[in-house]
Amino acid sequence: MLEVSNLACTRGERTLFRGVSFALEARGLLHVAGTNGSGKTSLLRILCGLGAADAGEVRWRGEPTRALREAYWREVVYLGHANALKDDLSATENLRIACTLAGRPTTAGAVRNALDSFGLAACAHLPVRALSQGQKRRSALARLALSGQAPMWILDEPFSALDVAAVSHLETLILAHVTGGGNVIFTTHQTAAIDASITQRFDLDAVAEKDPC
Repeated sequence: MLEVSNLACTRGERTLFRGVSFALEARGLLHVAGTNGSGKTSLLRILCGLGAADAGEVRWRGEPTRALREAYWREVVYLGHANALKDDLSATENLRIACTLAGRPTTAGAVRNALDSFGLAACAHLPVRALSQGQKRRSALARLALSGQAPMWILDEPFSALDVAAVSHLETLILAHVTGGGNVIFTTHQTAAIDASITQRFDLDAVAEKDPC
C-alpha cells in the first residue's frame, strides 16, 4: 500500500539520511528505529505529507502522495511527538474537534467511549492544562479509537509518558488495526509487544550521514 523510494532529507547543512526505501503491504507494521537526531520525526512527517523530502518519492496505492494530497491525507492519521491539544479545551472537546477536522465527525457517545477506554472518564471534561503528561498523551491517543476507518496510522513515540495499562491498551489497538487490514508506522524507544504477522523494522542509523567529528 505504501512504497518509499530513495528518500533523502537535509536540515540546514546536515543530511539526516539518504537512500531510504521500503514497502509496506496491507496488515503491515513498521517500526522506524534510530538514535536521537537520526531523522525519525522528519521521516514520519515526510511519510504523512507534512514535510518534503529533498530526494525520492512516497507512493500510496501506486500513486505519488504529492499528487494525491487531500485524498491521501483523508486516509492517514498522524500523531506526532507533541500532543497537539488546546490547553483551554477539555479532552472531550479536543477529540471532537480533531475528528471533525480530519473529516471523520463522530458522536458524543463514541468520544466518551474512546476516552473511557484510555482511563480518562473522570477527567474527560477538565481543561487539558489541568491534566498530567500521561493524561494528555492518552487524550491525544484516544483519537485512534475513533480512526479505524483510516487505513494508515503514523505514530511518533506513541508510548511516551504512558503507564503499563495504557501501553497495553495501545498495543491492543495497534494490533487490531493491523489485523483488520490497516497499516501502522511508529517510532519508540520502548519495547512494544505487538505480535503482528507482517512486522518490519527500519533502522535509520544504517542510512544516516555520519558526522565527521
